[in-house]
Amino acid sequence: MVATPEKLQHTHEHLPGQDRVAVLLMGYGEVESYEDFANYNEQALNLLTAKFAPVPTWIYPPLARLLALFDRHEWGHTHHDFISPHNAIFEQQRAGIEQNLQAKWGDRVKVFKAFNFCAPFLPKQVLAEIQSQGFDKLLIYPLLVVDSIFTSGIAIEQVNNALAEITAGEEHWVKGQRYIPSFYNEPAYIDLMAHLVEEKIDADLAANYLPSQIGIVLMNHGCPHKAKGFTSGITESQALYDLVREKLINRYPLISVGWLNHDTPLIEWTQPNAEQAAKNLIQLGAKVIVFMPIGFATENHETLLDVHHIIHALEKQHSGVDYVQMACVNDNPEFLAMAAEWANSHIADLLSEQAVTVNPHLTEHHHHH
Repeated sequence: MVATPEKLQHTHEHLPGQDRVAVLLMGYGEVESYEDFANYNEQALNLLTAKFAPVPTWIYPPLARLLALFDRHEWGHTHHDFISPHNAIFEQQRAGIEQNLQAKWGDRVKVFKAFNFCAPFLPKQVLAEIQSQGFDKLLIYPLLVVDSIFTSGIAIEQVNNALAEITAGEEHWVKGQRYIPSFYNEPAYIDLMAHLVEEKIDADLAANYLPSQIGIVLMNHGCPHKAKGFTSGITESQALYDLVREKLINRYPLISVGWLNHDTPLIEWTQPNAEQAAKNLIQLGAKVIVFMPIGFATENHETLLDVHHIIHALEKQHSGVDYVQMACVNDNPEFLAMAAEWANSHIADLLSEQAVTVNPHLTEHHHHH
């Protein structure tokens, strides 16, 4: 039985800093100014590439500068100084999830956002703020559809680095922790993905196309096949795709997974990529292709620019076919309500359990032989 908030209020008197939970909502973050690109790329490369490619570390800074030039070209010239809406959308997600949680828990729960690569919201900056506001219980919540070393793995790595740095005195300030890994198989999310596609088809396509002529490319985040034994995201992404496909296949037979890969040399990525997936469906008679990002909860330059490029390339080769680019779930109120719901049981656990004191200095002397 989970203790209800009402019961807790009677059994616990409010001591300052007690019985409050900081929810650390984590996302990638995307740079909004060109000057930051090289630095962003270098941090991203350091954290990411180290996980799957045998690349010497000295190569990161020059490689990052090189990538910054490509980005500058792609975002600046090809897209008229495109600024990613990612950070603004993520803030709306944070605010919406907080609103839902506070409707249930009041001011005992607060939602903070951290970005893997963007100051002033780096995990260590945000955790310092959480500590200074007197929180001692932490729910780590990467807002990610799929769990992998490149997403939540990095998030935990950064949180651990930050927690190791912020120690005051004998005992660690964090007295309780919980973690929400991913929601690839949550029935509510699966249903929402399928409904969004069906609504789009009913509104815009059903009048002009037979169901068997409507091709649906369900887009996942591309995954490298080898990641030194770390979880690379393939298993959950595949399961996510299968679950959404199952909801749609009886009405719309032309469905394919489409992986949004980063084309990097020497690394074997998941196939088919989104462009190949669309071509495959066109070959089977699709007259319109719907691109739906299911593996991303928040819009970013991949879901916007990469898909835009893919559609542009397809239009040149298959001009008789129509293309529909759908948005990520973003700040859809239904999604924000379910994302808050997934946190409720963990918050209840944190509020009801005894605080545990961890002494970080004890571990240094006990290396078991």
